[in-house]
Amino acid sequence: MERITVGLRAQDPVLEAGLASQVRARPELSLHKGEEEESAVVIVVVVDHVDDNALRVLRNVKRTTSSRVVLVASHLDDQHLVSAAECGVAGIIRRTDATPERLTNVIRAVARGEGSVPADLLGRLLEQVGRLQGQVLGPLGLNVNGLAEREIEVLRLIAEGYETADIATKLSYSERTIKNVLHGIISRLHLRNRAHAVAYALRQGLI
Repeated sequence: MERITVGLRAQDPVLEAGLASQVRARPELSLHKGEEEESAVVIVVVVDHVDDNALRVLRNVKRTTSSRVVLVASHLDDQHLVSAAECGVAGIIRRTDATPERLTNVIRAVARGEGSVPADLLGRLLEQVGRLQGQVLGPLGLNVNGLAEREIEVLRLIAEGYETADIATKLSYSERTIKNVLHGIISRLHLRNRAHAVAYALRQGLI
């Protein structure tokens, strides 16, 4: 059986030591510490509240590693859920529910590329996303994926094989505008080029 490599980050060193002993006791998990942690398949971040410090840790993990993230938190409100999702958290567990068995199951699910969120929290998260789309993004012409309708249309036409000049003609924009739209997408979403942008839109189910 291939063991899942796991890193740990906790605000409380005593809690971190306790969780480390839990991970070491599981035959399906392998704890990575120090420099090895950055190569872990899953990093477990343990906090009391999802405050500014916790969000900095989560963003740092997302920026500096390719690991998937499990968040263990004592307190979670609706805004915390959205903030955690924005930071790329794939699994969430309340600290009171984080038994060795439950934690291992969530780590395994996240390592497989699945999400794992308690059912009641998932419902609240979906409500928050819907509210965000309706009240904030919608009036600005944006979707929760960060793309405006015009940007999606440009990417759809690129995916169909149209060149910049053709897209400009079809959408009644200048070529410069189309190039600016593409540059904006690539820069804002940290993509490499227009092919990467089209791949992103495909994965998001936009085109």
